[in-house]
Amino acid sequence: MAVSTTFAPSHPLPRALAAAALLLALAACGDKQAAQSGPPGGMPPAEVGVLTVTPSEIGLVTELPGRLEASRVAQVRARAAGIVLQRLFREGSDVRAGQPLFKIDPAPYAATYSSSQAALAKAQANAAQATMLAERYKPLVEANAISKQDYANAVAAQKTAEADVASARAAVQTAGINLGYATVTAPISGRIGRALVTEGALVGQGEATPLAMIQQIDPMYVNFTQSATDVLNLRRSLDAGRLKRAGADAASVKILLEDGTAHSRAGRLLFSDLSVDPTSGQVTLRAEVPNPGAVLLPGMYVRVQLEQAKASNAILLPQQAVTRSGQGDSVMVVTPDGKVGPRPVKVGSEQNGQWVILDGLKAGEMVMVDGFQKLRPGATVKPVPWRPGSPPAMGAPAAGAAPAASAARPAASSASAPAAAK
Repeated sequence: MAVSTTFAPSHPLPRALAAAALLLALAACGDKQAAQSGPPGGMPPAEVGVLTVTPSEIGLVTELPGRLEASRVAQVRARAAGIVLQRLFREGSDVRAGQPLFKIDPAPYAATYSSSQAALAKAQANAAQATMLAERYKPLVEANAISKQDYANAVAAQKTAEADVASARAAVQTAGINLGYATVTAPISGRIGRALVTEGALVGQGEATPLAMIQQIDPMYVNFTQSATDVLNLRRSLDAGRLKRAGADAASVKILLEDGTAHSRAGRLLFSDLSVDPTSGQVTLRAEVPNPGAVLLPGMYVRVQLEQAKASNAILLPQQAVTRSGQGDSVMVVTPDGKVGPRPVKVGSEQNGQWVILDGLKAGEMVMVDGFQKLRPGATVKPVPWRPGSPPAMGAPAAGAAPAASAARPAASSASAPAAAK
């Protein structure tokens, strides 16, 4: 008796297996079609942060190291010899020109002044006597009562007496000047430092002894250097018209202190030296900076931000948007249809963490700033506005995530079919 190996059509197990195989085949076909059409994984284009190019007039700022110096410096010295009797100022205070600072023993100079005054009085008396004698001889010589020689001698004596008076008057003036030197005054207005001598010190013996120093610190000078090559390139750009001067009279100067804070008052460039330092190839420049609150002190090291020129059609871009290499500088430009490509640019100076782009971009173009890790060869992107401090643009979900989930659901259904059959 032959036994048949064919299952009866009415048995439920073969029907469940056939349905599961059909679902798996349909899911595989759907994955193949999705992979052949559209972006990888069938997901939308990745979002990237972009900035729209807007050219404007930008000042080209160069940052250089500098050192502060007082605008006027005067050493207070003793011009009269003697003992210092009194100090008449407070150390570290502001003084005005002509203010008494030290008092030196004036007794010897007062005695000399009195003696010169007495000599002047004597000379004046002799001059008066000689004048009266000459006037008395004048009518007598006309009447031939005296000889002409006697009259000539009287006139000569008068002139000699007048000369003696002038000499004595000059001696009085000199003695008065020396007496005035006994009181040492401030030659300029400014801030005075510490006293270099004390009461009781002997000064002015053989040379003018330094007593103190006065510095005028409002305004202040800042001295700094710049490469001769940079100066030459700047002048060429100005002459060619590619750049224009920053100001009508002088370039603008901004001072950064050692802690990174900016000085509240802007300065102006005074001059650029005519010669180049042969050892360093640097040109010395000097700027004048207002210092009303005495925040800046002589000798301080600062950073000088010098705006020497302006670029009329320049662009500011974050540093992360610019790729700098030995082959040149470039940025990634996004077209309206989502295509991304490199673009060579000309980079100028750096300002506040941004590069100044002088050439290579046009108004309205979109420059990629964020999302470089999401780029895929030949793939398109979706540009979204980028803002400083914003989180990176969110990209598309990982490729294949959605098909895997859809495939899992038919698999679960096929797994439950045999269970239900049982």
